[in-house]
Amino acid sequence: MAASLMYIGVNLVKNLEALLALLNDASVTGPNKKEILDITADSRKVASGTLFIALDGATVDGHDFVQKAVDAGAAALLVSKDVSVSGSVTIIKVSDTRQAMMTLVPFFFDYPAGKMRMIGVTGTNGKTTTTHMIAHMLREQGHKVGIIGTVHIVIGDQTFPIHNTTPDVVDLQHILQKMVDAGVSHCIMEVSSHALALGRVAGVEYDTAVFTNLTQDHLDFHKTFENYLAAKCKLFTGLTQGSPHKSPKGAVINIDDPYGQRIMDLTKVPVITYSTQKKGTLNAHDVTMTSKSSAYTVEYNGASYPVKMNATGLFNVYNTLAAIGACLQEGLSMEAIDKALSTFTAVPGRFELVDEGQDFAVVVDYAHTPDGLENILKTAKAITKDRIIVVFGCGGDRDATKRPIMGRFAAQYGDRIFVTSDNPRTEDPVKIVADVAAGVKEALREGTSYQVIVDRSEAIHEAIKEAQAGDVVIIAGKGHETYQILKDKTIHFDDREVARQALRSLK
Repeated sequence: MAASLMYIGVNLVKNLEALLALLNDASVTGPNKKEILDITADSRKVASGTLFIALDGATVDGHDFVQKAVDAGAAALLVSKDVSVSGSVTIIKVSDTRQAMMTLVPFFFDYPAGKMRMIGVTGTNGKTTTTHMIAHMLREQGHKVGIIGTVHIVIGDQTFPIHNTTPDVVDLQHILQKMVDAGVSHCIMEVSSHALALGRVAGVEYDTAVFTNLTQDHLDFHKTFENYLAAKCKLFTGLTQGSPHKSPKGAVINIDDPYGQRIMDLTKVPVITYSTQKKGTLNAHDVTMTSKSSAYTVEYNGASYPVKMNATGLFNVYNTLAAIGACLQEGLSMEAIDKALSTFTAVPGRFELVDEGQDFAVVVDYAHTPDGLENILKTAKAITKDRIIVVFGCGGDRDATKRPIMGRFAAQYGDRIFVTSDNPRTEDPVKIVADVAAGVKEALREGTSYQVIVDRSEAIHEAIKEAQAGDVVIIAGKGHETYQILKDKTIHFDDREVARQALRSLK
């Protein structure tokens, strides 16, 4: 069970004058000589002495909550619109509260990222597994690590829930400060394209940056693939030699990816490139796989190292190379890395096997992009000569153009396909399923078939009921998630739990 971040205290105080000195365009109404005890953009988190930042978002305007913040004890308001409130509060008006926030918040927390080694991992797929691998290898060398990513936040031996892959600038600085307070030496972060585009990582100086791959995703937000690529590139263009106490700096780049060279060309620090095609400074070859493990040879600096992993799939070979490269940049020896890899176990919801003693494999995976789905289906092809049964859907209120593409991949590799609901959010699940099914129909092969079952639980049960000895059932899209979002309702739903129920019902 994840603990609450509230259990770890942050005790920082700044004089309002010092904060105002950082703002060039601020007009101030009210006293500027007062202590600020916290900063937040969430009116629900305001307490006595807080600076409340009113953000004008896509769906919610923080200016509508300024009186609520004052009533809760706010000492000052940062706004970009004229506001009228009752009570004794200092009002700071700027042209752009989001930009001001990016300046003020890291300063308020004394730039905690500068007090740890910061490792940022970006890419469409593989970020979660790569960050956990890096963390495991650093832990094995006695380092105290922190993780910020899709699955959770980890601070030493404590785990906390997370709502965004990369939290907003206020929450992120809170978390980083808590890591510093807890004695963390290395923070490993999944850095999303949204975070890079929106400035959520303002005030964070990275020491090692990792690029995994780039395929279609998040075009509902970025609009074009070039914008998506440009956001990812920011992690690397911002990677500079920095201050002496934040050295050395380095990048780790997948040179097999079509966009790896473009990112490399933008990088001004030393680079380790990795490859399974002998194109990198760090290479893997002679890959063999089973349903539960893989083995291969890694070459680096003229030496060869046999690697055995408790994880399967070519995509995990790439994740491993990315993690190895990051740890090499952080000063670990290849011998120490090799030893640590032998004890790494898979991340929840990443090609996770659900085993109730059945004579076929059931795999739950987070794959929710075309490339992610293709990767796990290719892995399934490599480890079985029998049928591949696929259960998947696509999320609502997200890039709709990827739905038929994922449908085509499912039909290309799968033998029996169940198209179902994922997280429809505000969209009609029937419409989403129809978009996916259109792609499936286009690519169906002779002897293969598909079925639409909108109810995800029913689809999983049916797929497992049809499975025979030697088959692989792939349940894709949700992975570690334990919920479904249906319009204004969030219900408990865990693919792994449902799969276990289905398997037990066979007995």
